[in-house]
Amino acid sequence: MTLQEKIKALLQEADLYKNQSLLNEAKDKFAEVLDLIKEKGSSIKNVDNVINAISKKVEALEKEIETMYKSATTPIVSEKAQNLIKQLFSFSNSGNSNEANLQAAIALAKFGQHERAIKEFKDLLKVDSMRLVAAKNVLRCLISHTSIDEAITQFREWQSNDLFNPQELEKVKVFLEGYFAKHGIEKDLFQSNAQQNEDQPSYLEDEGLDEEILDISSIAITLDNGPNKGEPVELDVSFQAGNIISLIISSQDKSLIDNLKVGVKLNNVHFYSPVAIFSGSGIVAEKSIIATGPKKGDYSLDIKVVNS
Repeated sequence: MTLQEKIKALLQEADLYKNQSLLNEAKDKFAEVLDLIKEKGSSIKNVDNVINAISKKVEALEKEIETMYKSATTPIVSEKAQNLIKQLFSFSNSGNSNEANLQAAIALAKFGQHERAIKEFKDLLKVDSMRLVAAKNVLRCLISHTSIDEAITQFREWQSNDLFNPQELEKVKVFLEGYFAKHGIEKDLFQSNAQQNEDQPSYLEDEGLDEEILDISSIAITLDNGPNKGEPVELDVSFQAGNIISLIISSQDKSLIDNLKVGVKLNNVHFYSPVAIFSGSGIVAEKSIIATGPKKGDYSLDIKVVNS
């Protein structure tokens, strides 16, 4: 294939992506053409004009992508549709209705229905066995889709009532502080008139880590195949229900998306939690493309944490 033929093919590919509204992919292809011409196309007639024309296409796509992300809002889904989502995802292998409701709430969040998801999570706060996992997912929703301050306000509200016992509240605090530490956020969780006594014993130390699965804030995996073989990739955890963690993968991470097929076992995974880092394995349980909302086009990935 001559240089001209290769450039023509790449441009056709870029236009095809653009026509399919795959803007990032189109921009990458145009950029690839630019690099190719700058490296090898000095003999092309009117090369400067060609470079200028393609550069303008890249700039236009960048503006379009920026506008798309700025204008992206939570998709409007009717209450009836939300109920359908909840119904479709209200299942549990154990037959436990509370676990099924938790899965439904997570599904609502994945579909961008965060307000409804938070309501469903909060309903589960009344259930002793669900309280911690529900509380942490409420905070995840607020941090990701509202603000850090809203998450802090929520924690302080829980702190001021008797819904949580001291051990539970300590675990929620550790979860939130772990997120802050990981992201370099300096925030005071306690109101000035309710400062925690530094001499107060740690309930975690007293009670031990009695949860079967620790809170996992992020994971690092190393691919066995593809162009990024051997390179560790760190991904933040969006939601967690027991030993199932949900991640968001950018549509631009093609190598990652292609390698993480449902059923694939991931060995030597590093799991990062606010209180520990441990290694283990995971199995890709589910992968789906996000159809609506700010993350449209990205992928939602569920990984089941296993011991070995």
